[in-house]
Amino acid sequence: MIYTLTLNPSVDYIVESDEIVLGTLNRTSNETKLPGGKGINVSRVLRSLGVESKATGFLGGFTGRYVDEFLNKEGIYTSFVKVQQDTRINIKLKAERETEINARGPEISSLAIGLLKEQIQQLGKGDYLVLAGSIPSSMPQSIYEDIVKVCKETEAEVVIDAEGDLLKTVLEYKPFLIKPNHHELGQFFNKEISDVKDAVVYGKKLVEAGAKNVIVSLAEKGAVYINDSGAFNATVPQGEVKSSVGAGDSMVAGFLAHYLKTGDRKEAFRYSVASGSATAFSIGLCTPEKIDTLLPEVNIHEYQ
Repeated sequence: MIYTLTLNPSVDYIVESDEIVLGTLNRTSNETKLPGGKGINVSRVLRSLGVESKATGFLGGFTGRYVDEFLNKEGIYTSFVKVQQDTRINIKLKAERETEINARGPEISSLAIGLLKEQIQQLGKGDYLVLAGSIPSSMPQSIYEDIVKVCKETEAEVVIDAEGDLLKTVLEYKPFLIKPNHHELGQFFNKEISDVKDAVVYGKKLVEAGAKNVIVSLAEKGAVYINDSGAFNATVPQGEVKSSVGAGDSMVAGFLAHYLKTGDRKEAFRYSVASGSATAFSIGLCTPEKIDTLLPEVNIHEYQ
C-alpha cells in the first residue's frame, strides 16, 4: 500500500476575476474549492490512475471535515489525525496576475504527533510512504527524519519531495525516491543548476549519498532520472503551461504508479514526465487520458 503524508493540508479556495482592485468591492467570475497539499495531490493522482493509497496527516474543524469527505467521495482511503484547530484555507486569486495567500495552519500538539508516529509504525515491507511538502513552523523540524527512521526500522520504503535542507537529514536512510526540482537541487549543493549536465552531476551525488532513485525536473528543459546503474534525460511535451501547481506531485504519483505495475524504472520515468506535463497543461490535476496523449512526446535518452 502507498501512504501519503501531508503535515499541513488546506482547503484551496480558487477565485477567478477579470480584475482585482485593492480597496474596492470585487466580484468573482468563477470559484472552486479543492483539498490542497502535496501528499493529497499524490493520492488524488494515484486514484485517477487506478492505484490505491491512504492519505494521512493532520485535519481539524469544518475545513478538515471538508477535505476528508472530498477525498472519501473520490474513493481515497484516509486516516488523518484529528486536531482541535481548523485546517487552513489558502486563497488563490486568478486575475490579470496570480496572487496566493497561504494561511499558517493549526497548532499541532505533541500528542497528535505521537498518534501520527504510531500510525507510521504500522507500515512494513512492501509499503511506501510519500513525504511531501514543507514542515509547519509549529512542528519540530526533525519530524521527517524521525518518521524516516521509523520506516527504516519497519522496512517500509520512503519517497521524499521536499526542500533541500530537509533532504540532508534523510539521505543516509536510503529513501526509495527523491524528486527535487532544479532550484531545490541547487539549494542543496549551493550551486546554480542550469542544464541537464549539472542536474545529472549533482543528482549522482544524491545517489552516492544514499538515494535509490532521483528525478530532477528542469521545467521546459526536461527532466533527468538517476540511479546507481546510470542516468537518463527526458524531453518534455510542448504545450501551454496553465498552472504548475501539482506538477511535481503528479511526477511522483506517475512514477510510483507505473513502477509498481511494471517494475520498469525507465518507463516509470517516462510516465512520470508525461504526468507532470499533463498537470502543467491543465487547470487541476492530470487525467489518464491526458497522460496517454502526451506519452509519445516524451523522449528518453541514456545520458552519456
